[in-house]
Amino acid sequence: MTRNILAIDQGTTSSRALVFDQTGNPVSVGQQEFTQHFPANGWVEHDAAEIWQTTLSSCLAAIENAKITSRDIDCIGITNQRETTVLWNRETGEPVYNAIVWQDRRTSDYCEELRTKNLEATIQEKTGLLIDPYFSATKVRWVLDNVPDARRQAEKGLLAFGTIDSFLLWQLTGGKSHATDATNASRTMLFNIKDQQWDEELLSLFDIPASLLPEVKDCAADYGVTDRNLLGSEIPITGIIGDQQAAAFGQGCFNIGMAKSTYGTGCFLLLNTGKEIVDSANRLLSTVAYRIAGETSYAVEGSIFMAGATMQWIRDGLKLIEHAEDSEKLAASASEELSVYLVPAFTGLGAPYWDPHARGAIFGMTRDTGVREIVTAALMSVCYQTRDLVGAIERDGASLKILRVDGGMARNDYVLQKLADLLNCEVHRPRITETTALGAAYVAGLQAGLFASLEEIAGKWQLEQAFSPAKDEQWRERQYAGWLDAVSRTRVS
Repeated sequence: MTRNILAIDQGTTSSRALVFDQTGNPVSVGQQEFTQHFPANGWVEHDAAEIWQTTLSSCLAAIENAKITSRDIDCIGITNQRETTVLWNRETGEPVYNAIVWQDRRTSDYCEELRTKNLEATIQEKTGLLIDPYFSATKVRWVLDNVPDARRQAEKGLLAFGTIDSFLLWQLTGGKSHATDATNASRTMLFNIKDQQWDEELLSLFDIPASLLPEVKDCAADYGVTDRNLLGSEIPITGIIGDQQAAAFGQGCFNIGMAKSTYGTGCFLLLNTGKEIVDSANRLLSTVAYRIAGETSYAVEGSIFMAGATMQWIRDGLKLIEHAEDSEKLAASASEELSVYLVPAFTGLGAPYWDPHARGAIFGMTRDTGVREIVTAALMSVCYQTRDLVGAIERDGASLKILRVDGGMARNDYVLQKLADLLNCEVHRPRITETTALGAAYVAGLQAGLFASLEEIAGKWQLEQAFSPAKDEQWRERQYAGWLDAVSRTRVS
């Protein structure tokens, strides 16, 4: 009898669910997009109730498309957009405010206050993170201070906080489980990654009641069972892992020095550092890669806020293309001397700049600049930003020989070739590019006994195509110098 895993992949623009068989091969998918809300400049919100409904619908669709029933599913794994913050009522399960998305910059001024108080070193030493609106802590504080009666309810123990995984777990279990995993906890700016627990000093600093917080578990753990009325039967939930760590898990990046870069809404590069927390001198993040059987493995991470989201803007905002895949053909016909630069700082710049005040701009346009050049510049912005991250990693002492890639943009051959050219390293695309969902399936399957070890999981990785550098050093440095000049012009200081 075939055993199946349901992987929930709750992302920034859509909720997805995939059924994987016991060998790790995808069987079916269900997916639904949901609304993006931009109530003020730099603010980004989601309706958490809509996230839950689209997630549930996607699960039901994936099961139906696989031509199985819920009784044929052994376990569920959850992966999610990290840092996005929800507070909800413990009695009703209703959010007290929209989910504040990881891209949201409303707490920029407060973060600046914290920096002027010289708190960044303390926060980084405890959490591995830099002070930035990206992370959950300042979002939680904003809700408590700005939503009527929220702080009073929180102090009375009536509210719960969670990243999206926790909110989905609560809904799936009918309010019986309030938990998260170590990877998501490590993105809140409230979790001490050294002693692997919520940090009382940070909770006091941000004025956040401890009663709000979920229990932190291993990635592979028993998280409860689904309410039988939702999917038709009780299904054990045996894995939770943040989306970027899930992609690294799905890519089999279990050895020190192995790296992956995921090109979804944003771009996130993780490099495994093993049992050691590497403190970056170049404004990268130290984070939990995964925690299995009580053993924590760490990573350094570089975060880019706009990758696929830039192409979404090109398609939906500027209407320069009908479909994202149209960009590859346009770029292939562009000149190799790329003089137009698009800096997609729509919500500020991520690593290694961490500048929430930078804003998007296009530079180098002439009379003969057209759709082709602007679309190509948008694609190249992803490559240049990855070069920013790899440069920071190398200045921290690591050496990158091979980069494993995944996510929607990893299907674009033009982007991957230009990545290899700019990074001067091999870029490897796996046979299964749905590595985020796959990582969630692997974590859940590990706990459920479908997979015996990390070594077994690593052995399942298969190369689909390798991209080798085809440009010389002169081209590489000339193009990158133009990018650095463009970035400098978008920044206020």
